[in-house]
Amino acid sequence: MRRFLVWSALALILGLGLAGGGYWAYWNFYARFQPVVIQRDQAEIQRLLDEASWISAGGGGEPLYMVTWRDNPAAQRYEREEFPKLRAAGVEARVIVFARPDREGLAQSTAAERATVAEIWLSRDWSLYERWTATPSRNWTAAGIPGADGNLARGAVVEAGRDFIDRLNGLLRGQGVGAGYPLILWRDREGYLKACACSDPRSWAFIRDDLDAPDRTSASAPGGEPATEDDFGSEPLPYPELGDLPRIPPSSPPPTDSAVDPAPEGETGEGSATTGRAPARPAPARPTTPREPPRAETQEDATFF
Repeated sequence: MRRFLVWSALALILGLGLAGGGYWAYWNFYARFQPVVIQRDQAEIQRLLDEASWISAGGGGEPLYMVTWRDNPAAQRYEREEFPKLRAAGVEARVIVFARPDREGLAQSTAAERATVAEIWLSRDWSLYERWTATPSRNWTAAGIPGADGNLARGAVVEAGRDFIDRLNGLLRGQGVGAGYPLILWRDREGYLKACACSDPRSWAFIRDDLDAPDRTSASAPGGEPATEDDFGSEPLPYPELGDLPRIPPSSPPPTDSAVDPAPEGETGEGSATTGRAPARPAPARPTTPREPPRAETQEDATFF
């Protein structure tokens, strides 16, 4: 009886350990990357997104909102890798940028960044956003853009963007949406609003599944459609016929050297009849008569040789 109790306790401990390890693995590698279905305040959240000055490259289709700040590396990677997949699925990606407020007396944004954010919110110019994000932040001076610091109207626009972020995060944090950027919101096939603090790329697959976006995009054909095998052809290029090529005339024989002795009997210019090897050429004979040295000639002002 005692042995039975000991083995039962060990089996119970082992089973609990396996169950706990399996649940941890499920949560750590899968569940924590799943998006959150918004259960409350959907209308308020949607109203905030619609009223914000989002920018887009156009295209129409179902909207997807990405909320981020300028130099967020995860947002830059998501835009570079996932936006083409979303466009292939007919989804319109909308970007909402904001300038981070100061934290503990330290500025988290530059004057050029605040000026550009205010201009984007006012003009909603996608080409300006592309130029801004394509330029390193240390090189971006916001040339030609009115400054937001010291400008009451543009400074209020920057603060409006920060207020938008505070209100949105307040509505999402209470429903289990974690902290992190980019903050992405979209609607699935059934129309439910979902949100994800998608700082980890492992959460991006859930968005593609909801929006039927491909895992990767293929190269495009010249007409803009996906490339197929017919675009490249299956037959190899024809090899040119040798008879069609122009004939090269034979080269003329090299000039003979009068100083070289003719080949001995039994040998030809191509080689010896017996050995098959070309005979060695003798060195040209040197003239036996020495050359007469130059004579001195005297002129009126100089002597030349």
